[in-house]
Amino acid sequence: MKSVAIIGAGITGLTAAFYLKRKGMPVTVYEAGERTGGVIQSIRRDGFLAECGPNTILETSPKIAQLVRDAGLASRRLDSDPKAEARYLVRYQRPIPMPGSPLGFFTTQLFTARAKLAVLREPFVPRRGDGQEESVAEFVKRRLNQEFLDHAIDALVAGVYAGDPYQLSLPQALPRLAELEARYGSLVKGQIFGARERKRRGEVARDRAPKFSFDEGLQVLPDTLAAQLGDAVKLNTSVAKLVQTGSGWRVLTSAGEVEHSAVIYCGTAYRLAELKVEGRVGSPLPGAGVHGVTRPAAKIDLSPFSEIRYPPVTSVVLGFRREDVAHPCRGFGMLIPKIEGFKILGTIFSSSLFPNRAPAGYLTLSNYVGGERQPELAGRPADELVTTTCDDLRILLGIKGRPVFQHTALYPKAIPQYNLGSGRYRELMSAIENQAAGLFLAGHYREGVSLGDSIVSGCNVVARVEKFLTAK
Repeated sequence: MKSVAIIGAGITGLTAAFYLKRKGMPVTVYEAGERTGGVIQSIRRDGFLAECGPNTILETSPKIAQLVRDAGLASRRLDSDPKAEARYLVRYQRPIPMPGSPLGFFTTQLFTARAKLAVLREPFVPRRGDGQEESVAEFVKRRLNQEFLDHAIDALVAGVYAGDPYQLSLPQALPRLAELEARYGSLVKGQIFGARERKRRGEVARDRAPKFSFDEGLQVLPDTLAAQLGDAVKLNTSVAKLVQTGSGWRVLTSAGEVEHSAVIYCGTAYRLAELKVEGRVGSPLPGAGVHGVTRPAAKIDLSPFSEIRYPPVTSVVLGFRREDVAHPCRGFGMLIPKIEGFKILGTIFSSSLFPNRAPAGYLTLSNYVGGERQPELAGRPADELVTTTCDDLRILLGIKGRPVFQHTALYPKAIPQYNLGSGRYRELMSAIENQAAGLFLAGHYREGVSLGDSIVSGCNVVARVEKFLTAK
C-alpha cells in the first residue's frame, strides 16, 4: 500500500495522520507553510503566554480526550480553573454575569421583563412549516424577540464565528438549535429533554463542556503530534494538482510528484478552490472486461469553494499589572454585542482560566477585533489596535495606564462563514468524494469551526479512509 497523502498540517490534518499511522497506514503530510498547527500558535515572552488564535479546546466529544491520552499529553493537560466559570455579557456599557440557572435568568439585569416573558412564551411558538432556510437572526426573532438577538445572540455569533447573525444560516451554523425545534418544537423543551440524549451518546453541550489547554499553551498539541509523525510531515511543500490514476492518486507538489493510495484535503476552502484535480469519473466503461478500463480523466471544478467567506480577525493580547485593572476578571471572559458600540468583539480572561499565563501580580487579556462586524479594523497597524483595545477596556474593565505586554496577530482569512446557502457547498463536497474515489475532504470549512470540531473531523475521516482502503 502506498501512503495516504494529507494536505494541510493544521489540527485536522495532524489528527488524521496521527491515527492513520497508529493503524499501520503510511502517511505523508504536505504543509505549504513553515510550521504546523495552522491557527494554533502560543507565544511565551517576558513571563506572559499569548495564544494568537484560539485559547481553549471544548471537550464536546470523548474523541477529544482520547486524542490527548493517545498523544501522551494527559500529564500536560490543564483544565480551566473551576472558579473561572463566569461568563460576562456587556450591556449598559458594562460586563454583567450571564445567568447559570433558570432562577438566575429571571433575576438578571441582562434582559428586560419583555425578554423574560418571551422565554416563557417560547414553548408555545409553532415550528416554521414552509421548509425555507432561515438565518440565525430570523430564527431568534421568530422564537424569542429582537432584544435577544441584539443583546445576546449577536454577541454569541461574534464570539464563535466573528460573524453576522443576519447572514449566518441557522441549520448550517447552529444546527443544534434547528434540531431542537425540529425534534421538540421548542428550544426550552429541547434543552430539557435533549440533555438526556447527549448524556446517552457521551456528548456534552458546548456551554457545559470542559475547557482545557496545556502547560505551555495549545501549541503543545500540534507540536507533539508533528513530532510523533517525524519525517512524514513535509513543511514548505505546497500541492498544486491531484491526478487520479488506476491505483490511486498522483500528487504534484512543489518538491515533485508522488503516488498515493488516497488523499485527504485538510486545508482551507479558499485554497481548495485553487487546487487542480483530475478524476476518473464514473464506473468502468461497458465491455471493459475483467480488468476494466476506467473512463478518461475529467477536471473537477473546485472554484465554487472560493465563495465561502472568511472575514479577517486580529487577536490583541495584552498584559497589565493587577492593580491597573479595576474589574476582578474572575471568569472565562466577556462577549460584546454590536449594539453596545465598542470596537472589540470580546475578551478572554486568559490568566484567570489557566496558570502561568502571566507573571505573579499581572493579568493577560486576549481580545479580538474585526470579523464581519468591522472587517476593515483588523488590518490596522498594531499600535493603533492596541490603543483602540485599551480605549474599550478602559470603559469595560476599568484599566489604567498602558499594557506592560502586547502581542498582535492578524488572520486575513480567519473563520469560514456558514452563511445562507452554504449547504450547497457541503452537498458539493459529498458529490466530489463520490465522483473521485479516494479523495476525502475534512476540516473546519465542513464540520464546524471550533478546535474540538476539527479534531473530531480528523478522527472521523480516518474511519472513512480505512473503509475505502479495506474495500479497495
